[in-house]
Amino acid sequence: MPGSVQSVERAAAIVRLLAAESEPLALAQVAGALGLAKPTAHGLLRTLCEVEFVDRDENGRYRVGRDLLQLGSTQLDVNELRSRAINWTDALAARTGEAARVAMFRDGEAVVAHHVFRVGAGHQTLETGKAVPLHATALGKVLTAFDPGAARAALDRPLEGLTYRTVTDRSTLVRELADVRDAGYATAVEESAPGVAGIAAPVRDRGGYVVAAIGIGGPVDSLCDARGRPRSRLAEDVLWAARAISREFGHGRS
Repeated sequence: MPGSVQSVERAAAIVRLLAAESEPLALAQVAGALGLAKPTAHGLLRTLCEVEFVDRDENGRYRVGRDLLQLGSTQLDVNELRSRAINWTDALAARTGEAARVAMFRDGEAVVAHHVFRVGAGHQTLETGKAVPLHATALGKVLTAFDPGAARAALDRPLEGLTYRTVTDRSTLVRELADVRDAGYATAVEESAPGVAGIAAPVRDRGGYVVAAIGIGGPVDSLCDARGRPRSRLAEDVLWAARAISREFGHGRS
């Protein structure tokens, strides 16, 4: 039985991305959100325009075609995300010894869909359903880096300074988000609360659309080395979990 066609999956992901946005997107936004090279994204968009699934405005930005606007109501259900992610999130927490969380962008915020407590820690509060800062947490940065809607939600309002290390300058945050897309994961060290660090990576669906973020969080001296840099081994563990959950959604399968 022949496998799926990657170009079709990518085209479908573009349509879903544009359908979910209230404003047209530039080529760079589409490519960045789906992890595609700009020439690849441009070729797919050109074809989608030719078949009238996508419209291109006078400013060179793209929006879903008028006949496909109803697709914008499609949104991942939090229960589906939790059911697909729960085993891998539990495994990540056990593997690292740190608290593990899965978050999704919903109603203008990064919302925790599943939370596993840090192994052996004292009193902890369940954070399922809690909103976390888009600009000051690793989970939020992943969503902001790859989801244009999350980027608008974060950048269209003042960036609140939560600690002395919180990024409150928009230009600085935009550059950091570009680095997140290049690295494939995000980090935050004492940006949302003193003494707390985090590492997170994107969860993608079959076509490459980022539907969620998974990450770990804990004390700086546990997640970071002597120079205050997140440990590469832990970043690899987070990427492993992100890839595993992405496979649950069909991403990376032949």
